Amino acid sequence: MFGVLAGWARRRLAVLHGDLWTLRPDPLPASVWLRWLPHGLLWLAAFGVTLGATAQLGDHGRLPFGPAFAIGLGQGGAIVLAMSRPIAGWWLSTTATVVGAVAVHGGLDTVAGSRFTWPWTAAGIIAHLLVLLLLALRVRTRVSVEALALTVLLTYLLEGVWGGGRYQPTGVVTVVLCTVVVVLGTALRGRREARAELVEQTTLTSEERARRTLLEERSRIARELHDVVAHHMSVISIQAQVAPHLVTDPTPELIENLDGIRQNALEALTELRRVLGVLRSENPEDPYGLGAPGGGAAPDAPQPTLDRLDALIENTRAAGLDVTAQTRGRARPYAPGVELSAYRIVQEALSNALRHAPGSRVRVEVAHLPDGVRLTVTNSPPGRPVPPSPGAGHGLLGMRERAAMLGGHVTAAGTPHGGFAVSAFLPRDGAPLPAPPVPPAK
Repeated sequence: MFGVLAGWARRRLAVLHGDLWTLRPDPLPASVWLRWLPHGLLWLAAFGVTLGATAQLGDHGRLPFGPAFAIGLGQGGAIVLAMSRPIAGWWLSTTATVVGAVAVHGGLDTVAGSRFTWPWTAAGIIAHLLVLLLLALRVRTRVSVEALALTVLLTYLLEGVWGGGRYQPTGVVTVVLCTVVVVLGTALRGRREARAELVEQTTLTSEERARRTLLEERSRIARELHDVVAHHMSVISIQAQVAPHLVTDPTPELIENLDGIRQNALEALTELRRVLGVLRSENPEDPYGLGAPGGGAAPDAPQPTLDRLDALIENTRAAGLDVTAQTRGRARPYAPGVELSAYRIVQEALSNALRHAPGSRVRVEVAHLPDGVRLTVTNSPPGRPVPPSPGAGHGLLGMRERAAMLGGHVTAAGTPHGGFAVSAFLPRDGAPLPAPPVPPAK
């Protein structure tokens, strides 16, 4: 039993030594603009404690000026030291108080009519309270409790065990005030850490929401491109099946290779439908978000293209938006992904205008260029109050994802007159832009 207790005591002393026997820095926040005020107040308090302790020890404690000033300087300097090294400041304050109590102990029967406050002077109490507050604000709760316990123990040993002649005891007041200060500092530190953790958690939540939004938008794009890819795979399968009949006396090797192409295409198409089938829209009435009144297209309906922009604009006008459209250049055939993405970008821009600029005038421009198609959707300021929108911010993100996938780009910004403009360019073949060359290492 004794060995167990001795081992526990050794471990606790080792923890206490590691917590309190250190000079590691832990400075206050940098003084910038009004943040210099706490530092200035602490410096002022340190100056007042030094003068007060020197006067009390010299006038009432009958100590010579040199020792009285040294002890007062130690108590005031402890406040300054605690601003950067709280544990070291606590040791300095405790040491200065013990030295002062020992220095005046022998004359307690005669000093100041036996009304000298001992073992803690008024200036010493103020200094130690500030030091303990600075300590509790920046160290773990366990370290603060250990410092408080040692303060109580030293006070008990000086006043309760050692004692002296006639004096005004300050041990109980000091212990109560120190306890209140440590509890207050610990609570403020916990509140500060909780706020910092909340800010960090909020930041992580925002980043996670942005990642989830990006993944959801990419999933939606993949779902819509499923039919485009499936169409081409079906064409490959049919062409591979018909090809042997277009050749007179095809060789067995040719038939075998074409049959392999057809089987691979069918297997790829089956796997594609199996995997991407789960990505179908959660809204069975409008699986592709076409916005068709009275019900949407079936999941196997063809994907929309630029030819359906007129119907989209008519639906938007029916929803109460003043939309004008203009087409420049001669329409040329585009890759299926370009046709789908162009339609979706215009659709999303019109939806944003409906949500965020009700009653505005919208202009849709489609310019067919030699190297691709340029889309511009511009709306005027809203004509009536804008209701709060529950959207998750998918719109612009989806536009940029679609354009980047095809090697194009999207810009969105406010207009000088208070409206909003979305401009997109999609290359004709929908091929991603080549990666920039890597400069040679020097």
